[in-house]
Amino acid sequence: MIFEHEIPEGSKLYFGANARRKREIEQIASDVLYADGFEEIVVPLFSYHQHQSVSDPKELIRLGDRDNHKMSLRADTTIDVVRIISKRLGRNTDHRKWFYIQPVYRYPSHEQYQVGAEIIGEADLSIALQQNLEIFGRLDAQPLLQISNINIPKILSKTLGIALEDFRHIRIEKLLAQDIDWLTKLVYLQEPSQIDAVMEIVPDSVRIELQKIKELCENVPYARTVIAPLYYAKMLYYDELFFRVIEHNEVFARGGRYQNEDVTSSGFAIYTDALLEAGV
Repeated sequence: MIFEHEIPEGSKLYFGANARRKREIEQIASDVLYADGFEEIVVPLFSYHQHQSVSDPKELIRLGDRDNHKMSLRADTTIDVVRIISKRLGRNTDHRKWFYIQPVYRYPSHEQYQVGAEIIGEADLSIALQQNLEIFGRLDAQPLLQISNINIPKILSKTLGIALEDFRHIRIEKLLAQDIDWLTKLVYLQEPSQIDAVMEIVPDSVRIELQKIKELCENVPYARTVIAPLYYAKMLYYDELFFRVIEHNEVFARGGRYQNEDVTSSGFAIYTDALLEAGV
């Protein structure tokens, strides 16, 4: 029996002080992004292309349009923003820095509010990362910053025959079972100060990708930075440097470099619900 006051599990309800704080977080983020030259975009709730953004198609809430073409509720915003700006609005604007404040939806009824920003055509992730951390600074928060490189697990999967699912699900025992000294050191590599020592013993292909992590750490100094070189993101489009902002195992934000067709871009999403639940 469903009572009149019930809402679906996974959906969100904000009122009173929480609703006010949600609006304050969104306002602070938009102030920072406007000051950095971003413009706001609100993309449609319905999309034909979400299967290109979400790794598990079972998470999509699917519908059909009036011609029975398959579409779904917006489960991710990044690729839709890039596609709409480059293909639909390209003749009307050459602006490349955009942000959005809107929820995404996953099956069966999971709702997630987020503030996202995309820099179309910008491969340097340090720019987006600095803006992300500036927002957290304005929120008087200093969560943990974790930096990864999606290329490293891809290289190891190909050269050592380790399934990407083992990286995705953090199956450390599968990696340690390889009994390779440099791989074991990669597993336990956490501090930016330890990168140089590990770079001396890893294969050249991995060394190149570790160097990118090192340079990002140097370009965006932040007191609470750790590195996770073997972390593999669940999103389909991230292809290189990637970061997460975490506190007590709760993900406050994530972002990275990605490609859509021939366009390389970078961006991030801040998860408003997680901040509110943590009392930020």
